[in-house]
Amino acid sequence: MERTPEQQAQIDMAKRLKKKEVVDKKIAAATEERGVSILLTGNGKGKSSSAFGTMARALGHGQNATVVQFIKGRKETGEQLFFGQHPQVSFHVMGHGFTWETRDPELEQKAANQAWEVAKQALADERVNFVLLDEITYMYKYGYLDADDLVEALANRPAHQNVMMTGRTAPRALLDSIDTHSKIANERHAFEGGVKAQAGIEW
Repeated sequence: MERTPEQQAQIDMAKRLKKKEVVDKKIAAATEERGVSILLTGNGKGKSSSAFGTMARALGHGQNATVVQFIKGRKETGEQLFFGQHPQVSFHVMGHGFTWETRDPELEQKAANQAWEVAKQALADERVNFVLLDEITYMYKYGYLDADDLVEALANRPAHQNVMMTGRTAPRALLDSIDTHSKIANERHAFEGGVKAQAGIEW
């Protein structure tokens, strides 16, 4: 029997109310107040963009942030040019070593160690509300850092501190320890269609 528009509207309203009830129960049960650790992985575009967008949200609330970028690009990125001058942001780019163009294991190891020291200090600083470790998971893929050190630092960081990490893949120890993990898939990319990389989109 075909429903009338009024009957369908009542059914839809009942579904929405039931869903709201479920959500309300989850909200009521979420009483713990603390910072969270968030990991963004996957082959799709948008991991770092999402992380910097979340950092912008934190800055809007007057929070202090530290950024450590573990991959040095060919040129200054838009996020570095913008956030690097922000009074509430401490911005650090791996000074030398690991890039997408060159491979020098000795320089890369030294740079990874230096970047990790900066990250470790931020993860222990009560004044820092938000820490972004951009492209950090590559350091574990290539064996330059020990994931257990990051897991320990995350566990011992100030209770209020939020941390976001990015990279295509991540070691199991990290995956098992974080609060939130989102995986970004690649359905289509303009570069594969012959569109040149451009400022404001890729960097």
